[in-house]
Amino acid sequence: MKYVDFKKFTDENGAQPIYLFEGEEVYFREKGEALLRAKYLQEPTLDYAAFDGAALKGEKLRALTDAANCFPFISERRIVRVSEFYPTEKEYEDYLSALFENPPKATILLIVNGSKGKTGTVALAKKPNVTFVDCSRSDEETIKKWIYVTCKRAGIYADGVTCAKLASYCVYDMSRIAKETEKLLGYCEATGAQRLTDEIVEGLVYPDADYKIYELANALSRRNYSAFMHIVKELSTRGFNETSLLSSLASYFKGLYEVSISKGSDREIATALGIKEYSAKKNREQASKFTKAELLGYYNAVYGAISALKCGEITPPSALKAVTAKLFFEKT
Repeated sequence: MKYVDFKKFTDENGAQPIYLFEGEEVYFREKGEALLRAKYLQEPTLDYAAFDGAALKGEKLRALTDAANCFPFISERRIVRVSEFYPTEKEYEDYLSALFENPPKATILLIVNGSKGKTGTVALAKKPNVTFVDCSRSDEETIKKWIYVTCKRAGIYADGVTCAKLASYCVYDMSRIAKETEKLLGYCEATGAQRLTDEIVEGLVYPDADYKIYELANALSRRNYSAFMHIVKELSTRGFNETSLLSSLASYFKGLYEVSISKGSDREIATALGIKEYSAKKNREQASKFTKAELLGYYNAVYGAISALKCGEITPPSALKAVTAKLFFEKT
């Protein structure tokens, strides 16, 4: 299941003997573990054990199974946590199969992995009695659903457009989204608001710098010079100097160009370029507003200014002015 469905599943089904939290999103893994500990662990000192999966090889796996077979002292459940746990098929058959096939009723085995195991390791998600929670980097729809569900639980309504605005302002970073959502819900509670609106999000959440770069490119695609310069001035008040802005623009145009010449689905492009799937999707959408020649020309213009700046041929303010002139008033 996706992490956004985990709390509801837990509320409806109670404690499961084995959980596997797997994926790159640290926020989901940490929140999932925190939920289980808060719900079932009353005495962490006596009823909790943690293991480093990398240290559990061969006979050392018995320490994990022995810990799982202990009874809790005070808590409703004993929790045995193991992180980055990638046993081989042979290790599973020799030491772990009995634990998975007949898990102790008083223990929760919590496996927390940042990624799937390499070739030759056992597919833990497919083993008996394992509740798999997908903590991979989320797509746009999953994050919007998380915001919606979190607001709903707090008695606040948020529609899809507002959820999407909050997600985009935070460039889909779950850690920041969680903090901003908590802040917004606190504001709603303090003011008596029962609905999270675009106006509240715009007033309380400052868009991430990466989002502002996205807006810069949008202004360029519309040939809106005044909007472009307004965003540049706004970024300068937020600690972005000319050099950092040029570096961000170069990186952004390079990313758009790479996506524009890539073939395949959003997922395939994301894998090939080492970016999130939603980033590939958004970059493709924005890249479609330009020709490939324009994107390459924009990148070359910014990169050329950065090179001249590094060589001392031009000052940072002059470099930014030169780039702006090329982007808006010269053919690429």
